[in-house]
Amino acid sequence: MVDEVRGPLPIKVDSTSNGEFRPVPLTRDVARANSEAKRRIGEHAKRVGLGRRAFLQSLCGAATTLLTLKDAFALVGNTGGVYSLPKESTFEPAAAADVLAGDEFIFDVQTHLVDPTGKWRQSAGKYWAQLFAADPQGRCGEEDPVACFSADRYIKHIFMDSDTDVAVLSFVPELPENNPLSLEEADRVRVLINQMGGAERLFLHAMVIPNAGPEVAPLKLMKDAVDRYPIKAWKCYTQWGPAGIGFELDSPDVGIPFIERARELGVRNICIHKGIFFAGFPQGLGRCADVGRAAGLYPDMNFIIYHSGFEVGRKEGPYDPANATQGVDALIKSVESNGISLNANVYAELGTTWRYVMRDPTTAAHLLGKLLKHIGKDNVLWGTDALWYGSPQDQIQAFRSFQIAPELIEVHGYPELTPALKQKIFGLNGARVYGIDVPERRQKTETDPIGRRKQAYRENADPTFDTYGPKTDSEFEALVAERGALPT
Repeated sequence: MVDEVRGPLPIKVDSTSNGEFRPVPLTRDVARANSEAKRRIGEHAKRVGLGRRAFLQSLCGAATTLLTLKDAFALVGNTGGVYSLPKESTFEPAAAADVLAGDEFIFDVQTHLVDPTGKWRQSAGKYWAQLFAADPQGRCGEEDPVACFSADRYIKHIFMDSDTDVAVLSFVPELPENNPLSLEEADRVRVLINQMGGAERLFLHAMVIPNAGPEVAPLKLMKDAVDRYPIKAWKCYTQWGPAGIGFELDSPDVGIPFIERARELGVRNICIHKGIFFAGFPQGLGRCADVGRAAGLYPDMNFIIYHSGFEVGRKEGPYDPANATQGVDALIKSVESNGISLNANVYAELGTTWRYVMRDPTTAAHLLGKLLKHIGKDNVLWGTDALWYGSPQDQIQAFRSFQIAPELIEVHGYPELTPALKQKIFGLNGARVYGIDVPERRQKTETDPIGRRKQAYRENADPTFDTYGPKTDSEFEALVAERGALPT
């Protein structure tokens, strides 16, 4: 009898949250599939004469996991989407590579890290240190748990252990003096990575809290940020505010002045967290009704909807305009009812959203199909929320293999996930929004020091397959208790 592999699988379908939502336990079928995948990986490793660790790190290990999940979903009729790989991919590296080793330009428009030595550790923001220490990633082995979220870890997970070419570094919702990542540190990491690479691999957001109040002077901080740093986009959280009160994008006292200042400063990309609700904050302002209204008022601005309005635990089915008040449907309804055309100035981003629906292929198929059909094939953007989930490589591989079932395509008019369409989602769409010349950038990233280092590293790669957010109610409650219900 072959013992099952211990530890995490190369495709991480688990209950991990990014800390913004309560972990949702896996269904019994998916949990059993994970156990079966570990058993099969042990069996397959023995069959091909590899050690278990070596087989886990191979593309055949990922293929074995995905096909085991596919079998489990088929048994319960969850077949609206499917991880499509040939059976021989579980043993033959070339067959696995045909599906899982793509050469797309991958631009991750939502990533995160923390500054372990920042001023926040001596300010009112020092509670974040206890939060990170309580997070499972805080047990990565560093003497200082916060160092588990550092730039070094970020570079390894994002640029070495995944196929990501270029990324955007974003922020958590917090006042500037208390934020665990300052704009100054974010720019230091940007310069470090770009100097290491010789190509511009990292772009910056500027965090904006337009409802912070006059004592913070958020609109002045926007001007200061643009004057000092190469800001490519703004990041805001409409559900959140320092006093527990959010805002609407088109509110005359908060939202409109914010958008006007962004426009005036010439940075026309606004990234807005929608869906993935924060514990302890009213949900209404985290939904998407205001998106279409604001986009209609400012057709020359780009509104990038982080998480696409997805609500954790909610099944996504066919779009129903008569009942479109929640989730992705609310985003589509807002766009269409305000006359925003396909592929216009509203974009749907997949950070955490894709990672969550990997466990439910029918929900994943409807979600992707609806976004592509109603928001536009040119306006769905790749994001992963890494490094909260560790390396995003498993998300990349799962997406490469994913297909929408033909019956859903026929009945609902969803597009087929062709290689060309996946290339758009992985990076070409985001490159257009951020003004990246893809052929030029790829030429640089393939031959720069990071590109060369990655090629050498892949010969003896050492990925962890770990996920770093809370996985249980008790871990999530510990985070909430530490931060006073503030989101991460």
